[in-house]
Amino acid sequence: MGNIRLFYRESLSLNFTATLDKSQSHYVSKVMRIKENEVFSLFNSGGEWEAKILKISKSIVEFNVIKQLRQKENFKELWLAFSPIKSNYFNFMIQKATELGVTKFLPIIFDRTIVRKINKDRLEKVIIEAAEQSNRITIPIIEKPQKLKNFLSNEIDLIFTDLNTSNTKIDLKKLTTKPKCVIIGPEGDFSEEEREKILNYNGVQAIKINENILRTETAVISALSIINYAIN
Repeated sequence: MGNIRLFYRESLSLNFTATLDKSQSHYVSKVMRIKENEVFSLFNSGGEWEAKILKISKSIVEFNVIKQLRQKENFKELWLAFSPIKSNYFNFMIQKATELGVTKFLPIIFDRTIVRKINKDRLEKVIIEAAEQSNRITIPIIEKPQKLKNFLSNEIDLIFTDLNTSNTKIDLKKLTTKPKCVIIGPEGDFSEEEREKILNYNGVQAIKINENILRTETAVISALSIINYAIN
């Protein structure tokens, strides 16, 4: 049986004893069929810990933390600014972006954005599941949808995926210690006014990630892979 990892919101420490919530208890005891005295992992931004099941009573799992597996990580801030898309593709995009190390999701309502609302609770569940499965400790944040003007008030190194540029490489010399942020446009592409605002942002680099026009979720995976290769 592979190592079972669960995200736990509260602080964890050696000898800490508590119970899992109903959903996690069901997963551990009914789906994965872990028994009393067997172990699994709990993690949050403070680190990762091994826990032993003390008791399963009325389908609720009581556990005790027995040792620390990993300490708090120093991680690089990697943000993703994007236009919301239809739910099935959206879930896939969020899942893969979490696996690729995104630390913050920033939904942007562009002029040509079609989907203008997000189900934040559902997306947070997708993020947590992806973090559990990909061996991450930190859980990415997802913000409420915002306008481009508000987004551009952030101090970041902005990587602009632009079909109209001939540049295909990130200039590492231009990167600073600020968060790195990839911005992906809507299905109908950025408007000319939006392109101008983004290109006028102090700290932007425009790159072409492919000669072809990519779907949003494909562009996200491609752009994040490029920037991860460049900065790691």
